[in-house]
Amino acid sequence: MSAVFSTEVFEAKLLTPQLRLLLVSYPELRRGGGGRRNWYIYAHGATTMLAIGLVLNTLGIGLFCWAIFSLAVYALPFFVALSIAMTAFHSGAGLIGALLIATAGGALTLVLGQLAVAVTRSLALRIAIAAAFAIPAAVAGYHAVFTLSHIGVPSLAWREVFACLGAVCIGVTSWTRLMVLAKPRPFEPDGVVENPS
Repeated sequence: MSAVFSTEVFEAKLLTPQLRLLLVSYPELRRGGGGRRNWYIYAHGATTMLAIGLVLNTLGIGLFCWAIFSLAVYALPFFVALSIAMTAFHSGAGLIGALLIATAGGALTLVLGQLAVAVTRSLALRIAIAAAFAIPAAVAGYHAVFTLSHIGVPSLAWREVFACLGAVCIGVTSWTRLMVLAKPRPFEPDGVVENPS
């Protein structure tokens, strides 16, 4: 009677994912009747969720890194918008008013920066304007990469190295995007056509 009871209990526990994986490791736990053994060669339950979690985490970190590089050129307008929003909110503009004023201020900063780079002919002034956009992006990139490096880098020295490399990469990305977005065009008087064909 006890043998029948223990077999029933064992068969009832076979449904749990942990014992399914245990049966692959220890086949002598599975006894009884003829026929073939049911080997579970694929993962169930917790292992599948772990694999899906690892894939989704990798995709999420990759998406976050892509967003950092895509939004790097907007670091200065974001800082300006945030400062305007905080000032407007504390002066009594309310939440919606502060958001509207901040959005307008950030967009105006970006447009004026691109327009200034496109219009000015002085190389020193263009470098200064591009540096004003690249330095906040580099600071934001440093802090973002330093925070992300806590996930997989145990050494503080290597975290600093990766953060500095990230700051340089994101600052250069911001510099390049500003220069590409606002290419200067030479001024030509009206009525002058260089290439008539």
